Amino acid sequence: MSQTIGVDVGGTKILAGVVEEDGTVAATTRRETPSTDPEKIQEAISDVVRDLAEGRDVEAVGLAAAGLVDAERATVLFAPNLAWRREPLRQAVEKRCGLPVVVENDANAAAWGEARFGAGRGEPYVVMLTVGTGLGGGIVVDGRMYRGRNGIAAEFGHMTVEEGGRRCGCGSRGCWERYASGTALVREAQELAAVSPATAVRLLELAGGQPQQISGKDITRAALERDEAALECFSVIGMWLGHGMAALAAAFDPGMFVLGGGVAEAGDVLRTPTARALEERLTAPSYRPWPRVTIAELGSVAGIVGAADLARRR
Repeated sequence: MSQTIGVDVGGTKILAGVVEEDGTVAATTRRETPSTDPEKIQEAISDVVRDLAEGRDVEAVGLAAAGLVDAERATVLFAPNLAWRREPLRQAVEKRCGLPVVVENDANAAAWGEARFGAGRGEPYVVMLTVGTGLGGGIVVDGRMYRGRNGIAAEFGHMTVEEGGRRCGCGSRGCWERYASGTALVREAQELAAVSPATAVRLLELAGGQPQQISGKDITRAALERDEAALECFSVIGMWLGHGMAALAAAFDPGMFVLGGGVAEAGDVLRTPTARALEERLTAPSYRPWPRVTIAELGSVAGIVGAADLARRR
């Protein structure tokens, strides 16, 4: 059975795994990301590849990179949390490891992993949203990854949803991820606790009484306990997600939306208000099938699995 290696390169950690043809992860390893030094990042990636390849017949490597990747799946054009600016990553890692390399955006790789082996398997039209610190995603159309003319499609988080709204790290205002992300969820809870502490008793209890210390994990824990304040915060984020997804449904007509990323670990606490908001805004809902909304299944290895499979299909 053919084996490939998937490597998910994030701003703080590099997670890698050996992946079988059926999407099974046979072995994993990880390193910290030396995020400020491009050459050290290349060496760290190469180290995990060499470690995993030892004693195995590995045919190729897929790199899931947290940044914009060119149409040739070779160069990272820009990475907000890594020292990559027009970084020829494929060439550099191939030279160090002696294996063919494919580079893909990390959210695209996760979407491909879920579409092939996770929540979206069997559905040829999938849109995935990765709801974490920011908001990313990927599009699978008729069983193929949609990357756009320049390879940088599906940067959903930077669609404008509120003209002149909250400032975004990309330099614009009103970007979707400023309202529908883990960062937005935490902001919502912290603001609620600051202005109405009597409403947010459980959230404040989990955060030691300090609104600014409320974390995403605290909010998820409280919501799973059915705390009303935490559920309200998820409802707000779900509203923003669902309304944006209705616009994506008008553009791409997917059969399924998959919600992944750290915030989606809350499961139905996120899925239910998101699906409800999508239904409220869906174009002509009485005359069309509704896209399903489901939670991702592969968790933290989605990017590894997707990148490895894309390398196999190179």
